[in-house]
Amino acid sequence: MSNYINRRQLLKTGALLTGSLGFIPSFANKLLVHPPAQVFDPLQTWETDESVILSAPPEIKARLSANENPFGPSAKARKAIQDAIADSYRYPFTVGRELATKIATYEGVQPMQIMLGAGSSPLLLAAAMYFSKEGGSIITGDPSYHDLAEKAAQFKANIIKVPLTVDYTLDLDAMEKAITADTKLIYICNPNNPTATVLDTARLKGFCERVSPKVPIFIDEAYIDYLDDPKGASMMDAVRQGQNVIIARTFSKLYGFAGLRVGYAVAPTAIILALNQYSTGGMSISATSIQAANATYLDMEYLNEAKAKTVASKKFLYELLEKEGYTWIPSSANFVMFPIKMEAGKFSNEMMKRGVSIRTWRFVGKDWCRISLGTMDEMQEFAKAFKEIS
Repeated sequence: MSNYINRRQLLKTGALLTGSLGFIPSFANKLLVHPPAQVFDPLQTWETDESVILSAPPEIKARLSANENPFGPSAKARKAIQDAIADSYRYPFTVGRELATKIATYEGVQPMQIMLGAGSSPLLLAAAMYFSKEGGSIITGDPSYHDLAEKAAQFKANIIKVPLTVDYTLDLDAMEKAITADTKLIYICNPNNPTATVLDTARLKGFCERVSPKVPIFIDEAYIDYLDDPKGASMMDAVRQGQNVIIARTFSKLYGFAGLRVGYAVAPTAIILALNQYSTGGMSISATSIQAANATYLDMEYLNEAKAKTVASKKFLYELLEKEGYTWIPSSANFVMFPIKMEAGKFSNEMMKRGVSIRTWRFVGKDWCRISLGTMDEMQEFAKAFKEIS
C-alpha cells in the first residue's frame, strides 16, 4: 500500500483537523413558513468592484470603489514579505499552522476549528458549494454582499433575498420567518456590505441561539475590525459554545491585505471538515502573504492607527455631504452609503470622468452611492468631483 500523502490535503488539514463528518447535525424540523417571493436570478448581470476598476480610466485619481484599506499593509507585514522571499521556494506548511494556532488561541477555540484561505472568497465559495450540493435554499439580506449567494445560485441553490429594515440593517425577524423545510444556510454580513450597518449584538446572539439548531448560520465578519469593540460584537462566542455558526474573517480590510489574500473561517470542527472538502485551504496562500499575516496579526498599534485615519476620512465625508444637502446611512465600516440625486449609472460615469471610482446601487426606490473611505488626498479628489455634479 502506498504511503503517499497528497500535498494539498496535507496543507488543508495542517495536521490539525481530526474528527468525523458523521456528527454533523441534521437540520430537520424546519419551520414551515412561506419565504418572501423575491428569488435570486443567477443570470443577473452584476456590477462588481472588479468591473468598476477595470472600466476606470488610467488617470484615476481616487479609487473609492472596492472597500480597500489605503493605508496598509503594516510595516511589520512589509518586512515579513521581504524576509520570506528567500525561502518562498518551500511550501509554508508550518507558517500556516502557526497562524491558525495564533488565531485559535486568541479566539478561545481549537486550531482544528480554523480553515485558512486566500482571503474570504474561497471560504465563501466552499460554503456555497457545500450547502447547495443537495439543492434547497439559502437566505440572505437584500442588499447584502452577494458573493456566497451568487456562487450558490450557480450550483442551483434557491436564493431567498430578505429586504432590509427601515434603518437599513439586516432584518433578523424576517430572515427567521423565511426559513422553510429546505433551507440549508442563512448568510449574514455584519457589518453589512453595502450599507455599513451593524446588528445589535444581543439580538444577533439570540438569533444564533434560536436558529442555529435548525439551520446553520454563516456570519461574514469582514468589517468587524472597524467597530469600537470587535471582539465584543463578534459571534465567535457562538462557535465556542458549539452552535452551528460559521465565522468568516479576512485580512483584506483593516489589515490592508486586499491584494495579498489571506482569510480564515472558524466553525465547529465537523463543519470545518466538511467545508475543507471544497477548498484548497492554506495551499492557496503564498509563502510571502502567510508570513505577512503571521507577523501583523493583532498588531494593535497599526490597526488603531489605520482605524483612526479611516474615521478622519469618514468625518470629512459626513461634513461634505451635510454641506451639499445630502443624507447618509451612519457607517460602522470603511465605507459610506448615501442616496444620490441623479440616475446611478450617470452619476458613476460622471465621477469616473473626473478620475474618481465609486459603486452604485438601486434599492427601496432610490439610487445610492457607496464610497469607500480613502486617504485624505483621495477624499479631497472625491469632494472636488462631487461638488461639480451634486
